[in-house]
Amino acid sequence: MRNSLPRNLTILKTTMVLLLLAVGPTLRAAEDDLYKFLWLDPDKQVYVLQNKVYKKRNSFYGSLGYLSGNSNEFQDTSGFQLTTGFYFHEEWALELFYNSYSNSNNDAFESLQRVNGSVPFIRKVDSSYGAMAIWSPFYGKVNTFNKIFYFDWNFGLGVTKINAQTNASTVANPNTSDQFQTESYTGVAYKTGLRFHASEHIHIGIDYFRQSYQAPGPTLNNVPGSDKWRHNSDVIFSVGFSF
Repeated sequence: MRNSLPRNLTILKTTMVLLLLAVGPTLRAAEDDLYKFLWLDPDKQVYVLQNKVYKKRNSFYGSLGYLSGNSNEFQDTSGFQLTTGFYFHEEWALELFYNSYSNSNNDAFESLQRVNGSVPFIRKVDSSYGAMAIWSPFYGKVNTFNKIFYFDWNFGLGVTKINAQTNASTVANPNTSDQFQTESYTGVAYKTGLRFHASEHIHIGIDYFRQSYQAPGPTLNNVPGSDKWRHNSDVIFSVGFSF
């Protein structure tokens, strides 16, 4: 009897392991994550359970950000961005944005004017607004300073209305003083960004934001320049909230 007890326990443990292996392939991870370890065995599949801490579905959000422009070589550009949006799906949202820009002549402009006595062709954006579809397919976490930070990686695509000023009509005419005229264009807006969750309702974001539109170049001999695709790029640091 004494010898049979350990033997029975061994048989029981073996049976339980075999049962778990039999039903194991029917289990599924909460976030439907599947990894195939083909280097171990082509028939083996491992399901990984990942708990998503900050859900986005059916949530509104808004943010205020500082933007730094890097598209105009003769202007120092900064400003702010306001956004608001709604996640109707865990990965998809609709977003509205408004950008306001402040432009000033930089060192390159001052040097050109001082050395050559000339003024470069400039198109500076004053403001823009539009709507985008946001896709957030990736999420993860990083452990640093003994604290775990959760983040989402998103992409956006939409339409934008751009209000700008340009000296295109006067810059090539030496007999006319440099003057800026207002313009308006419709274009394409797109971005990619990271959203770090500071808490359940507060997040910190960093985005690369770009707007593309067709606009003419300088007027030469009273003939407007041909339309070309122009691009305006910004790096945006923001703080936002969701509820």
